[in-house]
Amino acid sequence: MIRSKFSSLRHALQTSATTSRQALIGAALGGLVLAAGGTASAQATATATPVSAEVHALHERLLVLDTHLDTPMNLVKPGWSILDRHSVEDGSQVDYPRMVEGGLDGGWWAVYSSQGPLTPEATAASLAVAQERIRAIRALATDHPDKFGLALKAADAAPIAAAGKRVVFISMENAYPLTGRPDQVQAFYDQGLRMISLVHFANNELADSATDPAGPRWHGLSPAGRRMVAQANQLGMVIDASHASDEVFDQLIAYSPTPIILSHSGARDIYDHARNINDERLRRLAASGGVIQVNALGAYLKALPDTPERAAALAALRTEFGAPADRTPAQSTAYVERLRALNRVHPATQADFEDYILHLLHILAVAGPRHVGIGADWDGGGGVTGMNDVAALPRITERLLAEGYSETDLAAIWSGNALRLLKQAEDYAASLKPAPRR
Repeated sequence: MIRSKFSSLRHALQTSATTSRQALIGAALGGLVLAAGGTASAQATATATPVSAEVHALHERLLVLDTHLDTPMNLVKPGWSILDRHSVEDGSQVDYPRMVEGGLDGGWWAVYSSQGPLTPEATAASLAVAQERIRAIRALATDHPDKFGLALKAADAAPIAAAGKRVVFISMENAYPLTGRPDQVQAFYDQGLRMISLVHFANNELADSATDPAGPRWHGLSPAGRRMVAQANQLGMVIDASHASDEVFDQLIAYSPTPIILSHSGARDIYDHARNINDERLRRLAASGGVIQVNALGAYLKALPDTPERAAALAALRTEFGAPADRTPAQSTAYVERLRALNRVHPATQADFEDYILHLLHILAVAGPRHVGIGADWDGGGGVTGMNDVAALPRITERLLAEGYSETDLAAIWSGNALRLLKQAEDYAASLKPAPRR
């Protein structure tokens, strides 16, 4: 969520060269709260920019999936319900009412646990977090079977949506908790994991990160990382290269027998940030059959400099209130009020909808509509002014239609491309199994 991707472990990774996830999300949430106005009703109005009846009808016909939902960090928060309507003001961008409003049929719900020291003890603690998250994701379908359905293969998505339910695929962002535990890769697959990335903000025992200030450790995948990729391939998982270094990307293209995905990334030729991918690699991704899902985290769309005064005030506020996951409801309310006051005094620079569209259209032009999708990083820092929660998703459909993309293109972009990758991963895994005896 716009929450505890920022445990105390993450603070060790903060540097001037690599903005911490907490700073990224704090800045994103701060600016969006300021833009939304003072009440939840004002927020609803601000996020649900209307589109024409024709566009809305077309959007509703499409199977609309997002490949990177960080909402599981909200699911484990005591007292928080996916069925209630929340708002950006309270640090939420995805819930059932807004999914319905924005025509979001579901997507890949991320098992995320922050990376700590490269020790067995820290890895075990991270594994416990990951296990809690996957239980919470699976509970969407078991606790609310009339509203959510667990999808275990690509072909499950359309029937779940046709039944009026939201689709629950499961992904993992940062395989750090599975380091040295091939049994757990199998165990998470058995619970529904179908997409996996190896690394996040810092290098780990599996691979190099795009943003580790220390630079590369492995110059790509480690031996353990290659073994994990092979195991994931054999099980039928899609391999996700978002957050990984260029060298990891290159090696995954070369070594993975099935196409890879970038579940939430942007265009480096539009904004030169290590989390983005350059045009040459975009072309190679498309040529290999892979897919990039375009991210909406403002700090990856363009430069968003904070004034020294704002940076200091945000740091002091976070220090005072501690990690979001550790706050009481009263403390969370107080934090939001203080943050709104801070924003009035020190406004944040924000990316807007046009900044997002610039990345999306560029990537579509380079890779083609059969290799592009949407992975906005909702509840993980994504969202821009004019599209700050999932209720605003029809705006993307409206804009792509205006740019000349067809309904067939939109069907591929909104879900078809990602589902194709999953089907290819499934087919590869099936091909490895011995033929049944006659």
